[in-house]
Amino acid sequence: MEKKGQVLAFDFGGGSGRAILGSLKDGNIRMEEVYRFSNDPVTINGTMYWDTLRQFFEIKQGMLYAKQKGGFDSVGIDTWGVDFGLIDAHGSLLESAVHYRDDRTVGMQEEVFQELSKKEIYEITGNQFENFNTIFQLYSLVKHRPWLLERADTLLLTPDLFHYFLTGEKRAEYTMASTTQLLDAEHKIWSDRILEALAIPKRIFPDIVPSGTVIGTLTEEIQKELGLAPAEVIAVAGHDTQSAVVAVPTQEKDFIFISCGTWSLFGTELDAPIIGEQSLKCNVSNEGGHGNTTTLLKNIIGLWLVQESRRQWMREGREYSYGELEQLALQAKPFVSFIDPDAPEFVTAGDIPKRIREFCERTGQKVPESVGEVMRCINQSLALKYRYALEQIESCTGKHYEVIHMIGGGIQSKLLCQMTAGANGRRVIAGPVEATALGNIVMQMIALGMIQDVAQARSMIARSETTYDYLPQDVNAWDAAYEKFQTYITEN
Repeated sequence: MEKKGQVLAFDFGGGSGRAILGSLKDGNIRMEEVYRFSNDPVTINGTMYWDTLRQFFEIKQGMLYAKQKGGFDSVGIDTWGVDFGLIDAHGSLLESAVHYRDDRTVGMQEEVFQELSKKEIYEITGNQFENFNTIFQLYSLVKHRPWLLERADTLLLTPDLFHYFLTGEKRAEYTMASTTQLLDAEHKIWSDRILEALAIPKRIFPDIVPSGTVIGTLTEEIQKELGLAPAEVIAVAGHDTQSAVVAVPTQEKDFIFISCGTWSLFGTELDAPIIGEQSLKCNVSNEGGHGNTTTLLKNIIGLWLVQESRRQWMREGREYSYGELEQLALQAKPFVSFIDPDAPEFVTAGDIPKRIREFCERTGQKVPESVGEVMRCINQSLALKYRYALEQIESCTGKHYEVIHMIGGGIQSKLLCQMTAGANGRRVIAGPVEATALGNIVMQMIALGMIQDVAQARSMIARSETTYDYLPQDVNAWDAAYEKFQTYITEN
């Protein structure tokens, strides 16, 4: 088979997805976006679904556009964590994947804790407790739709589901499996103890494979339908956060990062999990990374607050660009109002500005009224929540981190980057913006022998990508703001 010298990365986000070709030239990684598509949830009869079949249609379209650009040797897919599809004994999808923002998991944590204690679950999985975790999604099926699990033959997390559609092979990629709160973090296997206690059938869980595993080749049916040459499907670090971590441009063993987008993932890369009283108290998560590493991280609501606020203002007939929103925030008086970005009322879609005002009124603060005041409140609260997460992670690792690496699309907000430097009193290195896609691409290249390992990939990324430095400013004012902010935190 003639080699194309290109790999094709699909990077799915909460609102859109992209197909990106990656190649090597003069020792640098080159990327070309060949296709972009919308990725919208669909609500039917009160349930919020992902449009799974449409997502796969868009994957096919992306492959067609990539073919026009010279073709590709392999395909890799990264997405958000926790969500899944169920395949029946005949190989058919039982229903579209339910969206993690659906309310079927409301109250499920409390019900699960009646069967297994929070402490025992954490000691096994080391995962941060979130309502949307796969464990709680599945327990809602056990309690309310058991017939669906009875009909299921295999559970496949989102990238694994697309791998199956492309190759016919059913596997569970390690980084995605680690988001479920069903994985034994020490032994890297599905936890019999949790599955048995919650009556979740173990038979539906496929074998776990390491990141970088070649799952298979495009089926003959897909090759014929799209006019494609055979290409390998590679299980990259399927959890988008872990793909982004691969692209952190550092040669330091001990580093800390914020993968900044709709969600903010604040963490550090470790050789082994940290699971104990302090990590449970801090509710930090041990998630799988490339090469069987562990990422100790805190999941924080990120630019979702900005995105959803902007959508609300658009519904009201006021349309702002993100640049305009940033300028309005800069014009507003600092350190007046704060929210806990992770308060439960901010998780679901809707009128976020109204909820912010209600939070501030309930907590006895000045209520932000103008668009700029709301934006200032969001951004400075995020920066201060990052500081809170940094202190928690440092308390668990016993290490001090001088530099914070910010990666992902959120670093296009210079305001948030500068606020992060100030709030944390640390130098911030921002970049690359395309960290997730880069991580996806280099994992494929490593699997194909084009790049030796992650260390070499990070060196290449550092050389070929532009980064920006932000130094702390107004540190005393940020310290005073942090003292006030901590009184409004609603969760650990």
